[in-house]
Amino acid sequence: MIFGKKNNLVGLDIGSGTIRISEIDIGPKGLGLKKIGLLEMPEGAIVEGLIKKPEEIVVSLRTLLEQHHIKERNVAISIGGNKVIVKTIDVQKMSEKAFGEVMPLEAEQYIPFDIEEVNLDFHILGDSTNTSGNMQVLLVAAKKDMIEGYVELVENAGLHPCVVDIDAFALQNIYEVAYHDAKEQHVALIDIGAGKTSLNILQGGISRFMRDISSGCGQINTKITAESGCSAEEAESMKLGKTNAKPFRGNLDEIVKSVVVGWCAEISHALDIYYSTYTDDRIEKIYLSGGGAHLQILHTLLAEQTEIEVKNLNPFRTMRYIDKHLDTGYLQKEATEVTISMGLGIRRVDDK
Repeated sequence: MIFGKKNNLVGLDIGSGTIRISEIDIGPKGLGLKKIGLLEMPEGAIVEGLIKKPEEIVVSLRTLLEQHHIKERNVAISIGGNKVIVKTIDVQKMSEKAFGEVMPLEAEQYIPFDIEEVNLDFHILGDSTNTSGNMQVLLVAAKKDMIEGYVELVENAGLHPCVVDIDAFALQNIYEVAYHDAKEQHVALIDIGAGKTSLNILQGGISRFMRDISSGCGQINTKITAESGCSAEEAESMKLGKTNAKPFRGNLDEIVKSVVVGWCAEISHALDIYYSTYTDDRIEKIYLSGGGAHLQILHTLLAEQTEIEVKNLNPFRTMRYIDKHLDTGYLQKEATEVTISMGLGIRRVDDK
């Protein structure tokens, strides 16, 4: 890799609840954090991955960049949700070039969309663990209209999207950097955002299973609003413990727990599907990120239900701080929130 500013990208994670940015420098001394920033999105700006209020999002993007004095215009973004399909498939062993030629035909068997409506990509993982003479391929398909929508959004904010990644891959990128000493471990990376949960299971540094679940922290806010009659903004404050709503306080913990129980059930179901394919495997640790990672009840219930150690993912674990004025307390507080943007921020202009 050629070191230098011209290859640097700003990691830009546009979630349904929050926009997050990370600016990271890669040089001879390794990775250095320059800046991170977060800004809450307008209510209903993005719903289930669909852009509903593009003009307001553009204003928010520009505001966030100005607030943190970020001059770099080249960015990496990511997408996820039900318009993105990731499958690990077994095919006859062949060269990367040869598979690229037959990929559309192979993809038609696994992708529930018209092939003409998606962008396809793949990564050869290695020899198949199931069939001699076969290889395992990670196949990725994303709806073109979704990609085009996010690209247009970013361009309208005056930015140049050089890389469009998948949320779960960005999560894997930062895990591999932050936990390079534990690369051989068998782990599940789970990011719980406002509108969806991304799951990526790694074994020996290789992604074996990915899934996006249509559930997230927004469910808690919706339930608080329904039961208390408060606004969406007040519900968010109550969830985070910033608002002392005494008449309602007695039910708040139960509301949070009821939603988290549902998350744990869906995560456990996804793990069961994984174990049904890889019957001899056992996950050693679960690393959480996203807004849901702040909820201690999630750690407790998920550990009980899965019998797996649950920890928060720390994207700053092996990173030096270039800006000496960075508030380390703030960084640790927001660590789980910026994992995807950090994973995007270590991408480079010339990456595949």
